[in-house]
Amino acid sequence: EQVVESGGGLVQAGGSLRLSCTASELTLSDYSMGWFRQAPGKEREWVAATDWRNTTTTYADSVKGRFTIYRDNAKNTLYLQMNSLTPEDTAMYYCLADRSYIKVRAAVGAYWGQGTQVTVSS
Repeated sequence: EQVVESGGGLVQAGGSLRLSCTASELTLSDYSMGWFRQAPGKEREWVAATDWRNTTTTYADSVKGRFTIYRDNAKNTLYLQMNSLTPEDTAMYYCLADRSYIKVRAAVGAYWGQGTQVTVSS
């Protein structure tokens, strides 16, 4: 795969996790990127996205104020800081990279990771 997620795990409600997305063959600062999630039996849901220039950052209403998407270009890594987690945040989380921000927001970008599982217990 071109991008690889990590950082998932089991956390109690109210806790925090930080997910990472990195790549060995892509320079992620050249790409618009997004985080998505999919819970069992549910459709994949967009969570957050940022364009390659970091001038546009958007969040789903369900995570706004709790989650933060940001990059560390020196580490070639995209992060998703997740605070105040609830059981409704339980899902497989995926990273997506594409040169087009529109494609990332539409979930039709070029490079998907395999996902990292986040489980929030009540």
